[in-house]
Formats: sequence, structure tokens, C-alpha cells
Amino acid sequence: MLIVEGLKVEFGGQTLFENINFIINKKDKIALVGKNGAGKSTMLKILAGVNKNFKGTVTGPDGMTVGYLPQVMQISDVRTVREEASQAFAPIFRLKEDIEEMNKQLEIRTDYESDDYAKLIDRFTMAHERLAGIEETNFEGEVEKTLIGLGFKRTDLDKPTAEFSGGWRMRVELAKLLLQNPDVMLLDEPTNHLDIETIGWLEQFIATQANAVVLISHDRKFIDSVTTRTIELTLGRIYDYKVSFTAYQQLREERRQQQLHAWEAQQKQIQEIEEFIERFRAQAAKAVLVQSRVRQLEKMERVHIDEEDKSHIRIKFQPAIRSGNYPLTVESLTKSYDDYLVFENANLMISRGDKVALAGKNGEGKSSFVKCVMGETDYIGTVMLGHNVKIGYFAQNQAQLLDEDLTVFETIDQVAEGDIRTQIRNILGAFMFGRDDSDKKVRVLSGGERTRLAMVKLLLEPVNLLILDEPTNHLDLKTKEVLKQALLDYDGTIILVSHDRDFLDGLVTKVYEFADKRVREHIGGIYDFLAKKQV
Repeated sequence: MLIVEGLKVEFGGQTLFENINFIINKKDKIALVGKNGAGKSTMLKILAGVNKNFKGTVTGPDGMTVGYLPQVMQISDVRTVREEASQAFAPIFRLKEDIEEMNKQLEIRTDYESDDYAKLIDRFTMAHERLAGIEETNFEGEVEKTLIGLGFKRTDLDKPTAEFSGGWRMRVELAKLLLQNPDVMLLDEPTNHLDIETIGWLEQFIATQANAVVLISHDRKFIDSVTTRTIELTLGRIYDYKVSFTAYQQLREERRQQQLHAWEAQQKQIQEIEEFIERFRAQAAKAVLVQSRVRQLEKMERVHIDEEDKSHIRIKFQPAIRSGNYPLTVESLTKSYDDYLVFENANLMISRGDKVALAGKNGEGKSSFVKCVMGETDYIGTVMLGHNVKIGYFAQNQAQLLDEDLTVFETIDQVAEGDIRTQIRNILGAFMFGRDDSDKKVRVLSGGERTRLAMVKLLLEPVNLLILDEPTNHLDLKTKEVLKQALLDYDGTIILVSHDRDFLDGLVTKVYEFADKRVREHIGGIYDFLAKKQV
């Protein structure tokens, strides 16, 4: 369906890809994977036709449609949610308008023998054939069903998109793409702004309704649920596996071990040849043999070993003083914004060492609850911190509080104490900061890089109550594993807002659900909670 041949991409004299070839077939569900910087987003932009700076070809059959959802995009704010989502069908509406206009012309024109009239008949016939090939759809019903599936309430649909946050406006763009249902759908981190229930709905849509899909995601459960093929980008090449992501990981490790054995055998052969050349270089009688060995070395195709992700190190939060038995007690907590009630009469008692998740759809009050605990907003009720409680708080705006005049290394060096100071560069590497990144000023970092740096800073501060609001949004799969292990090893108390099921699995033992203006306690892990929801 979509054929990539001889693809080569260069940036500033560096080769990102070279001689890349693969085919996207009808109904393929592909995970595009690789380390940060391997070129995954660049590849999607090329497939989408957004990036033209490449050599090689990307071709498909006539009339094939490609839809693309980037991580960041400019979003129109001149329509309501319903009107903006309905733009998915704009080409069909325009086609109907064109047919209606041509109908009017055919009714009034009398130049039946003219070339112009013949061309009008041809255009009219082709337009009718195109319209006939489009399945009759209840457009309004499909728009509403898709928007509600993506988490909007029916009362939201006629509100201007300008009233919604960037994350909700991205959902409108995702709705448009799903409604268009192109032949090839390209998704770059589609779950970043979705809650657990909405991610489940999207998984079902892709499995049952989507055509070919190529996606980038750091949500392991999502990838495993929707893809059956994995294309890895590494060292400018691709490896194509006809298996799910988890199965790919095992096959990749087997491949790397084979490469390592081949490399070791080749190094031994190279050493033997070089020793022969050195031993007989000065002997005229051996000149022909020496030159033969030299040519053999020059022609030898060197074995390459795939990049080993060395970011997977074990990090521990710094020890802190022991808190009281109940680090947080909340009684009859009610939160409103003007006349809008977020939740009411919430009661929680969190014991020392608890690891709890706050779950629920976006807008139900999870982040508002955290702000109440942190004293960042007004509320009715009681919020009591226990004895000796020291809070470590991570929210998206934490990145904005970093000192822009410091370098990445200096930011961490200021809070690191004792032996951990010798591990600063390794810790930064685990959170995707290479050696060259360490000397960058905070002011030049992207939003995602600042968020990761704020997380590293928190890791090194001695606290006994961690409150983390969406900590994994800008982390890749390996880095999330590093953070999850650190949280598993942490002996303090954790309150965690996250929509990443794989990250929460095995980490939390209690879930507080925010829904219908209430907060309900569920004992058990995240999948226990989701199973109860499905009953």
C-alpha cells in the first residue's frame, strides 16, 4: 500500500537513515520504535508528506489517503468542538456542493455540442462516481459518538474549542483523524493527553475500525494491545519484526547476542591478519601475501553491534526521616471553581508506605485534589499532613521553576549529596541526557527535557511523601522502567496521578477513583480496579 524505497536522510552532514526499504500493507498495525533521536518522528513526517528533505521514494496507489497526528500542532479555535470535528467530512461536503452546482449549470446550459459542456458532463459523472463510492454515513452521529468516546461530555460539544486546554483540543484533532479513517494512519504519541478509559476506547477503535496504522508510543500496554508488527530504527538502519512489541524485545536481544558473537569472531580474524601483515611486512618474498591480506582487510564488511541502551541503571531516592503513621488525612474535602463543583465530601486516610493511584477521566478533579493537598488552591474541608512529613511534588509546571541560568549538570549538582555526586552523569544518562546535554543551559531545553530534569532533581531530594502528577509524559520506555524501579524501592509514601497502566501495574496497591463528583476507594492494583469497572 505504501512503499518506501532507498530512503536516505541527512542532517548537518550526519546521516540519520540510509537505504531504508519497507512496505506498509493494508491493515498493518506497526509500532515504530528506537532510542530518542533515532528518527522516529522524522520517519512519520516523511510518510505523511510533511518532510520532503530526503532521497529515495515514498509511493502509494492513486487515491490513497494518509492521516497524521503529530505530537504538537497548531489547532484552530474558531469553531465549536462539534463543528471542528465535523471538518473531517469537509471534502465530502464540498463534493456534494460541487455536484449541486454542476446540476444547476446542466439545467440552464444549452451548448450541448461544445467541448466545455462535454467537460462539465465528465466532471459531473466522475463526481457522482466518487460520491457513490463513499459509504452512506450518519455524519452527525459519528462525530458525536467519536467525541464522546474520546472523553467529551455531550454538553461540551457545542462549546468553543477555545474554552478547552491544549490536551482536549488535541483530542478534537484525533477525533477528526479517526472520523476520516484514512488508508494509512500515522500517530505520534496519541495517548499523551488521554485518560485510562479513553485509551481503552482508542485501542478498541484501532483494532476494529482502523486500516493501516503506524504509531510511536511510550505506553507499553497500548503498543502491545494494538500492534502486531514492530519496526526498529537503530544506527541509520531498520529491523522489521512481524511480532508485537514484547516479542520483539526478546528477538532483539537474541539478535544482539548473535551480532556480539560475530563481532568477537571477526575481531579475532582481524587481529590474526594484522599480526601476519606486521610480521612479514619487511620480507620481499612475502610481499604478495602481505598485499593480499591488506586487500582482505580493506574489503572486509565490518560487523556492527546494535546500540546497547545503557540508560537502564538502578536509581534510589535519597533516604529521608521517617514520617508519622498517617502522612495524609483528608476529611469532607470539597472543591469548586466558582459555580462548578469538581468533587465533594472526599475522605481519605493514607498510611505510611502506601503507594496509591488517583484515577478517573480528565477533568474529574485529580489534579485539583493534588493542588488542595499542596495548598495551591482554596477548598472546603480538612487536609492534614502527618508528623515529620516532607513532600516531594512533581507537576508539569515544576519544569518552569528551574533556574534557567544553570546548566543541566549544575542543576543536579546543587541537590546531590555524598556518593551520589559521582553518579550524576549516569543518572542524567538514564533520563535521556547525553554527555553533550549536561553542559546545556536550562533555558535552551525543550519542555520535555525540562520536565525530565525536574524529575531527576526530585529523585535526589530527601522526602518521605511523593506526589507525582503525570510523571511519565516525556519519558521513553527504558526511562520509565528506571523511574518505576526507583519508586518500587522507595520506602516512603506515594500519591500518583498517571494514565499509564503498565507503569502503575505492580506499583500501586490502592486506587482512588474520581468520578461523578465523588472520590471512591478501591483496594488492589490498577488492573483490579479496571476489572471492577468492566463488571
